[in-house]
Amino acid sequence: MQKLNKQVLDRLKSGDEIAFNELYFAYLQPAVRFCNSIVKDIHESENIVHDVFIKIWDRRETINPELNFTSYLFTIIRNRVFDFLKEVKRNDLMKEEYWSRIDQAQHEDSSLQEERIRKISEAVEDLSEKRKQIIKLNYQEGKSYEEIASDMRISKNTVKNQLVKAKQIIREQLKNAAVF
Repeated sequence: MQKLNKQVLDRLKSGDEIAFNELYFAYLQPAVRFCNSIVKDIHESENIVHDVFIKIWDRRETINPELNFTSYLFTIIRNRVFDFLKEVKRNDLMKEEYWSRIDQAQHEDSSLQEERIRKISEAVEDLSEKRKQIIKLNYQEGKSYEEIASDMRISKNTVKNQLVKAKQIIREQLKNAAVF
């Protein structure tokens, strides 16, 4: 195989795509098995090996056909696996930090959130009975404009207009209360 490798590597070095394909298919399965023995994820292992072969193609001029290609390939794969594992660890740490910040922000914001809810409730209570009813049917019960119009025996456009006006009033009151 080493004699075949030297000839194939000479052709690869000169940019022969057929030689590259020969190497690729000769080493693909052993390379994926080796990679998967460390990564323990077949899809990631296949991706890593494909990335390594792309790297080999891009650096084909620097390959020395006199040296052991198998060692060269598996060293590159091992290094890429270690880089991958470092990335995974870094991503896990970033996720932990992100969720920690979210938890902390939620805890700190709970009193502010309660204040906002109280102000919104007060603003809704200050609306006319008709607008208050439309807001409650739409937001609390999740009813559509058509359902509200049918329940209240008014037109769909009236429902829409009353919701728009109610939201404007609520926004203005909240803006003046400075909680948003």
